[in-house]
Amino acid sequence: MGSVNAPWRITAFIAILVVFKVQAVPTLYGGDADAGELREDILDINSEADLNLFEGDIAGDPRQNAILDETRRWKFSIPYILTDSLELNAKGVILQAFEAYRLKSCVDFKPYEGESTYISFTKLSGCWSFVGDDKVGQNLSIGARCDTKAIVEHELLHALGFYHEQSRSDRDDYVKIWWDQIIEGKEHNFKKYEDDFITDLNTPYDYESVMHYRPLSFNKNATVPTITTAIPAFNEIIGQRLDFSAVDLLRLNRLYDCTNTHTLLDQCSFELINICGMIQGETDEADWVQTLSSAEEPDHTLAGRCRDAGYFMRFDTSKATVGKSALLESRILYPKRKEQCLQFFYKMVGPAGDRLFVWVRTDDGTGNVCSVKKVHTITGDGDDSWNVAHVTLKVKERFRYFFQGAVGSNNNAEGAILIDDITLTETTCPSGVWRIQNFTGLLATTSAGGRIRSKPFYSAEGYAYGISLYPKGRDGTYPDYVGVTFHLCSGENDGVMEWPVINRQATVTAMDQDPDAKLRMSATRSFTTDTTNPYWVKPTSTSGAEWDASSNCYRGPEYGWTTFLSHDQLHRRSFLKNDDLIIVVDFDDLIHLVKMEVPVQPRGPSDDLLEEETPTQEKEMSDVPKLRQRRAVPSDPCNPDPCLNGGVCVVEKHGKATCRKDNKSRKKREELTRARKSFNTSSCTLYMTKKE
Repeated sequence: MGSVNAPWRITAFIAILVVFKVQAVPTLYGGDADAGELREDILDINSEADLNLFEGDIAGDPRQNAILDETRRWKFSIPYILTDSLELNAKGVILQAFEAYRLKSCVDFKPYEGESTYISFTKLSGCWSFVGDDKVGQNLSIGARCDTKAIVEHELLHALGFYHEQSRSDRDDYVKIWWDQIIEGKEHNFKKYEDDFITDLNTPYDYESVMHYRPLSFNKNATVPTITTAIPAFNEIIGQRLDFSAVDLLRLNRLYDCTNTHTLLDQCSFELINICGMIQGETDEADWVQTLSSAEEPDHTLAGRCRDAGYFMRFDTSKATVGKSALLESRILYPKRKEQCLQFFYKMVGPAGDRLFVWVRTDDGTGNVCSVKKVHTITGDGDDSWNVAHVTLKVKERFRYFFQGAVGSNNNAEGAILIDDITLTETTCPSGVWRIQNFTGLLATTSAGGRIRSKPFYSAEGYAYGISLYPKGRDGTYPDYVGVTFHLCSGENDGVMEWPVINRQATVTAMDQDPDAKLRMSATRSFTTDTTNPYWVKPTSTSGAEWDASSNCYRGPEYGWTTFLSHDQLHRRSFLKNDDLIIVVDFDDLIHLVKMEVPVQPRGPSDDLLEEETPTQEKEMSDVPKLRQRRAVPSDPCNPDPCLNGGVCVVEKHGKATCRKDNKSRKKREELTRARKSFNTSSCTLYMTKKE
């Protein structure tokens, strides 16, 4: 039997090697922050540091896990410390990861304030974490080159109780481990474990999990994989480091009984007939109509790819008089923060001039949500393609937001305003949004090293900056990758800004346009500015900046990623929808994070003594909120009656029940029983009366 299978095994392995693409980490040249999509992963970093960790990045006793041991699950919010040993960029991406957890789950974090259990983020050798809550405080290392949002998310999932995907008991049905290609002594990292050690929480095997090994993990040969997938198409997917997968989130929210998230207030793609609880205005002249996608007017959610699916809201402006309008209003929302970001897609069909207004309606002081304020206006310019808008709302109390479509000019032509894929989060809107149209056309017509540039954007502080995009990489070495760089621009505020601009974090995101914000797996990369390179001085003619007549500004030197994102990745998810690539950018001040470590407060001796003397069961119960006990209502030691064989229960002087022999009639015993019942009933009535 073995001799029959051997040739098949060899043939299959050779086939895998033929189709399996391996990209070497690019050599960085001036202006590269890191290797982008090709940067080293967790196991590569930890192997160089020669760390002997369970499964490559798990510290402590691997038998302790929060999935099976409920006492090791965290209670939210999780206290955290950002130690001063961390690189500044690492601190920034840790906070980004926190926001991802808040947006997509009920997991939350708060600054450490003396709690006995906490996570201390620190820069040690490599990227690693303990599994579950150790109850005494624990380190999570974000060492050199570990500073990406996805790596922080990965290590935090370990801290929350999760192991690597390929450790599941059923993994051999989905992946093949090539044991002869594993570095000698590293085979233990590929063991699988039964359900009494690691459970999958009744979820399917997930090739997309952010917790999955990459194909070249612990490999002897730089181009030969140690793990391949049963479905070959997933060889290029396992080990992705974009974001949580849908199943990652399903498990996380199932483990911690999450029913809601912290920062997602509202979202709607208008696929259901209830249109997400939105309502039509009562005093306007027309309505928004839920409309099925068609070849002539495709929706944004599905881009017109599906028959009998894909809806959007439509306001018809055809042959209408100026001023005709329609209102579409959200349900009442209850914010927890002071700032929100409303993202939506819109299309304005027909002649220029029609307008789309965004309003908020807040409490007018009488308890009614009636006070209105206009926050944004969009005027049609003849571009009849789907566009994206980000509108900042700053609302501190319950509110509604609503759209008002308005006819802007008399015309006899066909016209309409369309809205789709609304997302409202309690986050800050990006300072730069760049929609690049006809991206596949750019790929076809742009040579390696060719670039396009964004218009200048302004950060919240007032610095002007721009983005350059290289559809086929910054040079001819990596034509299958998109290169992205960041640069400063001269701007109207330069005279009052601080130069050079250091301790700022530039974050560039290629946006996954999935309509569900929880399921988006965008490509996000960050770096921080410092004094080690000359890129962050004021862009002028004397600083070496390049004059751009089309934008009327000087553009400074570029810094970013030659291999930001592969073309394969671009086409794998919803990065390109309606052939648009959307880049969002932030340039944030991180000076307040430079020195922010707080000392760990020592635990008092009384606390330690209490822990030593408290039985295990009492320790587990000590975290459970105590139920309010009834105040001292006298108890009856003779209820229930402890006496047998005709004995009579008697309460002695100190409240102790004793049984005495009594030859009197049964009637006497019944009278005593009735008296006890009367006593208990009146006591309960007294208690209830006092409580009321």
